[in-house]
Amino acid sequence: MRSHPAAAVLMRISKSIILATGIALLWTLGGHAQQSQPPNQDQAASPNDIEGGQMFATSCGFCHQDGGRTTGKGPKLAGTTRDNDFLAERIRKGKPGAMPAFGNAFSESQIMAIVAYIRSLEE
Repeated sequence: MRSHPAAAVLMRISKSIILATGIALLWTLGGHAQQSQPPNQDQAASPNDIEGGQMFATSCGFCHQDGGRTTGKGPKLAGTTRDNDFLAERIRKGKPGAMPAFGNAFSESQIMAIVAYIRSLEE
């Protein structure tokens, strides 16, 4: 049975609204964090970075449930065997039909903070 074309359009609009809301919230939270504490580009990302956990929660947490600890719409990330390069590239470019690309929404240091957050997850 085929779905109604209007339903598909509404689904795409809903996904776009959710993504735009998450990005706007991320931008708002990121702006306050940068004002209160200037980023140090020489310092490596740490799993304790507020930005990494906050960015994950506002942008990734909708699909990667329980902060990435359980499978949801997206896969469980805690204990992943994927390397950091793979994770960073997936965040940048996404996966067609499965995950949006965030390369234009996050800086490189923000992407690495999210990777560090993922690495900090315990199973």
